[in-house]
Amino acid sequence: MSIIAEVPGFLQVFADGSVQRFAPEIAPASAESFNGYRSKDVIIHTSKPITARIFLPDTTTTTTTLPILLYFHGGGFCIGSTTWLGYHYFLGDFSVASQSIVLSIDYRLAPENRLPIAYEDCYSSLEWLCQQVKSEPWLAQADISRVFLSGDSAGGNIAHHVAVRALRNKALDVKIKGLLLIHPYFSSERRTQKEMADGVGEHVAMNDLFWRLSIPEGSNRDYFGCNFETEEMCVEEWSQFPAVVVYVAGLDFLKERGIMYAEFLQNKGLKEVRVVEAEKESHVFHVFYPESEATRLLQRQMSEFMKSY
Repeated sequence: MSIIAEVPGFLQVFADGSVQRFAPEIAPASAESFNGYRSKDVIIHTSKPITARIFLPDTTTTTTTLPILLYFHGGGFCIGSTTWLGYHYFLGDFSVASQSIVLSIDYRLAPENRLPIAYEDCYSSLEWLCQQVKSEPWLAQADISRVFLSGDSAGGNIAHHVAVRALRNKALDVKIKGLLLIHPYFSSERRTQKEMADGVGEHVAMNDLFWRLSIPEGSNRDYFGCNFETEEMCVEEWSQFPAVVVYVAGLDFLKERGIMYAEFLQNKGLKEVRVVEAEKESHVFHVFYPESEATRLLQRQMSEFMKSY
């Protein structure tokens, strides 16, 4: 069977529509304490299926309430999992650093499940949280009035769209206090200067491939999921949008898109928008190097943002 699309080492798409993914090393969940946290896998939706991993920090008292971070992994909507070793260590350590409960979502992947399915799956995790917060023992300390949405790359993109949908559902019984977007993955038909620079052609081509595999057939990169400038929200809705921090990496060609996203929000009237740069780091460095000093700094910065809300 011929290969029609490939990301070497990660993904092959065949002419019959079948997909082969090559996962890196994975980490199992463990109810035993490790580095100050425990982890547990849960089912968000049985038939789709959607699963998640809960990271719970060891605490000195069960009466303490903890904020919740919903995390959406990256991978161009086509690869990735909360079970990947880098995500497991990063999020487990972050739950300790921030003293928060982390719920990391495994949504359905493209091209078998093209957008907006990832948005719908991840939004359903918010609904699951509302339904299970009083019955799931690992959520006993959860404070649903202090919920944060985060993710890297495609997951940062997802966090934005989940926030938009949550904003429009007045019956949703959670309070989203802030968004923490790590190297967010956006695009448009119009190229940025960085995307046209020498030496990034291979990265641009790979990102274009991920977009072609993930957006609805017949769409282009001005699809609403790619191009945040096409977001249709009224002034009142923008006025209620949560606080946002955008983390960018100095060596990441997507840095320009992240800054553009922050400027777009500011132009919509949001006053609580920050950009934080890791000057000498590359795209999703925290996944590849979850124990590096740059990753530890990122975890501290994220923790400080959450504590300010």
